[in-house]
Amino acid sequence: MARENGDAGRGETWKKQVDDIKKIFDFKEVLGTGAFSEVVLAQEKLTGRMFAVKCIPKKALKGKESSIENEIAVLRKIKHENIVALEDIYESPDHLYLIMQLVSGGELFDRIVEKGFYTEKDASTLIRQVLDAVNYLHRMGIVHRDLKPENLLYFNPQDESKIMISDFGLSKMEGSGDVMSTACGTPGYVAPEVLAQKPYSKAVDCWSIGVIAYILLCGYPPFYDENDSKLFEQILKADYEFDAPYWDDISDSAKDFISSLMEKDPAKRFTCEQALRHPWIAGDTALCKNIHESVSRQIRKNFAKSKWRQAFNATAVVRHMRRLQLGSSMGSSMDRAENFTSTPRRLKPPLPYCPRSTNRDDAAETARPRTPGGPGAAVLFADLQHQLPS
Repeated sequence: MARENGDAGRGETWKKQVDDIKKIFDFKEVLGTGAFSEVVLAQEKLTGRMFAVKCIPKKALKGKESSIENEIAVLRKIKHENIVALEDIYESPDHLYLIMQLVSGGELFDRIVEKGFYTEKDASTLIRQVLDAVNYLHRMGIVHRDLKPENLLYFNPQDESKIMISDFGLSKMEGSGDVMSTACGTPGYVAPEVLAQKPYSKAVDCWSIGVIAYILLCGYPPFYDENDSKLFEQILKADYEFDAPYWDDISDSAKDFISSLMEKDPAKRFTCEQALRHPWIAGDTALCKNIHESVSRQIRKNFAKSKWRQAFNATAVVRHMRRLQLGSSMGSSMDRAENFTSTPRRLKPPLPYCPRSTNRDDAAETARPRTPGGPGAAVLFADLQHQLPS
């Protein structure tokens, strides 16, 4: 039988104590696994309702208690129609269980590829929902810090389903005692100031939304290099382009919207509120031309599940960051990362995306598989500033 934790002095009254969670829920199947947790589809025996239960072994939490407590603190504050809700929390002698709202509509890329018709207007509608949800978070003083397509899920299988933001494991409450400077997130989506290990703010989420909007309109990432250090250099310099022919049929308004979010200087970058007022979101400048064929082809090429779901060893990330720090002309400080004197080499993603290629042989030569360090990998830069040499 579940019972409330009465230890008010420790601020943990929101945890319901239970000897055996399976007395309350019938576990069906594993939906996914994380670094130190497993998400299971479960049915509440009393009501028959279905939930996604995040199961966290306490032994896996040793040394990471603050991380999960942070995620719970964030989730308990959030109530928004486009954000996956935390419904309840249970604690057993050896596990912590987060009872999450179940979303059943599948992942963003899967839905786009399966569509037969897809337009700028569809992308605009998606991004508007993300902006509305993230604007809500920002007003609450919450920064997500890991926005990416993999964390955007459809609520149900219906064609008109709303989009939902999930995974708040890296979220942070602003003003909770320390300046945000921890390098974290997924490489292809993190803002330049994060990679530069400078203090940052909610503007990092706006950059990530810009990157997502870019991908939604062409199917490939704005930053790409098989060498992670060079990938990071591109991001640090905001070195991206709207390549022909892939962007020829995309409106100037869409490009302006993306450029406003993917602005290197966070002080000049659009906020969510500003982005929500942009004509591409609030007006009628988003085109209704079908771009499904080209976008879905590129998504299949560049974001195959076997690639963008790969976990990348954190130790390897540290090594790549150290190479970026020590192997460049910027000296010993990542804070001077924008002063690179070398010109980043932008490799072409796999065929058919070869916008700079004028020769088929040249295109084939560069069409190599992605490495896990590319924008699709699930990479966490956890406290890298403490692990890199000073």
